[in-house]
Amino acid sequence: MARHLIALLALALLTWFPTPVEAQSVGHVFRRVNPSVVVIRTKEKDVAALGQGQGQMVSVTGVGSGVLISPDGKVMTAAHVVHTADEISVEFLSGEAVGARVVASEPQADVSLLQLERVPPGALAAKLGDSDKVQVGDQIFIIGAPYGIGHTLSVGHISARHKPNTVFSGMSLAEFFQTDAAINQGNSGGPMFSMGGEVIGVVSHIISKSGGFEGLGFVVTANMARRLLLEQRSFWNGLEGFVLSGELAVVFNLPQPVGLLVQRVAARSPAEQIGLRPGTMKATIAGQTLTVGGDVILQVQGIPLSAENSYERIQDRLSRLRSGAEVTITVLRAGHLVELKAKLP
Repeated sequence: MARHLIALLALALLTWFPTPVEAQSVGHVFRRVNPSVVVIRTKEKDVAALGQGQGQMVSVTGVGSGVLISPDGKVMTAAHVVHTADEISVEFLSGEAVGARVVASEPQADVSLLQLERVPPGALAAKLGDSDKVQVGDQIFIIGAPYGIGHTLSVGHISARHKPNTVFSGMSLAEFFQTDAAINQGNSGGPMFSMGGEVIGVVSHIISKSGGFEGLGFVVTANMARRLLLEQRSFWNGLEGFVLSGELAVVFNLPQPVGLLVQRVAARSPAEQIGLRPGTMKATIAGQTLTVGGDVILQVQGIPLSAENSYERIQDRLSRLRSGAEVTITVLRAGHLVELKAKLP
């Protein structure tokens, strides 16, 4: 009799609760969240490469991925996809394309936030999850546009978690998930989803000897992206720079130990509005190909770039500015110190 009752109880529990297979079906979750994923297409200007019309400006197109995170049209993506773009178009699953602009960006963590000009009818916003709860070994999936092929699914696991400033010096603020899910060019900025359908990361880059995916993909955690883009609103300046220090600071005759050589400036960005001049010619110096001839930034809001924790201090001060506040930048231009000033719109 006791065995009979236990069997009936087990049958009741199986009937009441969904099976693990049903609860964690990748295909089911993919179809549910796929409409929130977007393809991002960009256009920007750059100086022609060495031997291809030196000094001439050329138009460069790019493609990446992103995810809609709010009904009012906010899209998360990777900073290297959109940070210096002159034009940004966001394409939804329906094929409808909408213009967008950058409203917050943090290259040191490779995350940016876009604001759509309008939200297409039927657009679905994904939910940001708590990435602190994610464990090594958890199954995840990524949706993006590898090589421009939109809404492609790849499945894998969390391979490791890396604290800020432990993997790449150029992205010192980024907390990364490492994953074995396939990531290729065009996946950048796309979302990593948990099996519950929540965004737990934003795809950043891969480590590869062949140029293709080799099992080492890195994704910025959702909590880090939330803090930098939604809570702190990291200031978007619209410029790409190269840090000059050591021997390079001497070669460029800097009056201080560190400066930032301006490479590119996005149209209609704060960097353009204040009058920063980008480079005009490609040159290879100490094995590094640079765009030279532009301004070298020495100070921002009175903070020298050679000061301790200067980047964090500058970003913090700029992020606190409101519309109408004045921004002051000191640059080295053609051998002369020039002070640039502008008010934020």
